[in-house]
Amino acid sequence: MTKSSPLTARPLDGVRILDFTRVLAGPLSTALLADLGAEVVKIEPPQGDDYRAIGPMNNGESALFTVMNRNKQSLVLDLKHPEAVALVHEMAAQADVVVENFRPGVAERLGIGASQLRALNPRLVYVSVSGFGQTGPLAHRPAYDIIVQAMSGLMEATGEPDGAPTVVGEAVSDVVAGLFASWATLAALLQARATGQGQQVDVAMFDTTLSFLATSVARYLFTGRPARRVGNRHPLSAPFGVYRAGDGHFALAVLNNKLFAAALQAMELGSLAGDPRFASDESRSAHEPALREAIEAWAGRHEVAQVVAALDAAGVPAAPIWNIAQALESPQSQARGLLGAVQDPRLPGLRLPTQPVHFSGAAPNRAERAPALGEHTDALLSQWLGRGAEAIAALRASGALGTAAAAPSSPSH
Repeated sequence: MTKSSPLTARPLDGVRILDFTRVLAGPLSTALLADLGAEVVKIEPPQGDDYRAIGPMNNGESALFTVMNRNKQSLVLDLKHPEAVALVHEMAAQADVVVENFRPGVAERLGIGASQLRALNPRLVYVSVSGFGQTGPLAHRPAYDIIVQAMSGLMEATGEPDGAPTVVGEAVSDVVAGLFASWATLAALLQARATGQGQQVDVAMFDTTLSFLATSVARYLFTGRPARRVGNRHPLSAPFGVYRAGDGHFALAVLNNKLFAAALQAMELGSLAGDPRFASDESRSAHEPALREAIEAWAGRHEVAQVVAALDAAGVPAAPIWNIAQALESPQSQARGLLGAVQDPRLPGLRLPTQPVHFSGAAPNRAERAPALGEHTDALLSQWLGRGAEAIAALRASGALGTAAAAPSSPSH
């Protein structure tokens, strides 16, 4: 095979992934790998990934499915059919990675578990993503993001001090599990290429969310106390949080005495410089309400833009509070290429996110639409397994491909 030039090659070109995942965590992990050139074959049941039917919808297409399954190919197989399982075995023999997020034990019962597929391909990296992992007393339990937020300590530590535990405004446990799964896939691939042996990788939403709570874990290990709800301020430092200005709110981050002195000067609060209550980060945190009152008395006389400009000019980290539209459409986001135009006749003007890391020696991330259900079934059976039209027609007639209906067609261009 001809070696690609650095300008056309992507980091994961040539990596073949069979993706049995659905909904969010698993599909996100494989989307991140597909962005970087991996060939990801999404193997779906006849009814498709549940996310295909979850809104918001546009022209009959799901926003969530479209984003989480960009750059993939769709192959429909009915895994209750023995011929479909046999096809998976053939494809697994040629794949580098399998990713699945069935509940523990389900893949084995279907005949596509780690031991079954790795017996056919010892180099195979088999990644299992689940709520609580493949072992432990909770392994059998299904998990959604809100369940893991509730059980990990994240929800208990989020919200106002006198309010109820609060769910984070993003499916953070799903996303974090997806990130760890993609990272773990690459680590296992690196080892497989060095040793010739693959392995099963066990990724749990519960575990990864606990690892994500890095500062809460560190504080507990050293103090024995769980994180407490502190609202819109840092639990240990001050002034470090969200404050009110004349026309809205702004964020302020002061973590040392030098920054505090600069902030006081910018906010015309020089009289507080010698106040012993504010002499150190620890004492400032202990007296945060008094410090907040002084800051908001000054900021309340100014608009957010003026406050941020004054603090920024003094070298103090401060920011307006943006919504997601403002963040995505900002000049910074555009300069960093966080959204890319994607051609999809079903969704004119489509833009999709991509993995956010920049590689100086690689071609730009792939930018292709999500597939229609079963769109690539015939092509994949032909290209991967050498099946001809008659053999594919026989598989379809048998029900192995879900139904005896005609082959799926791709969206017209």
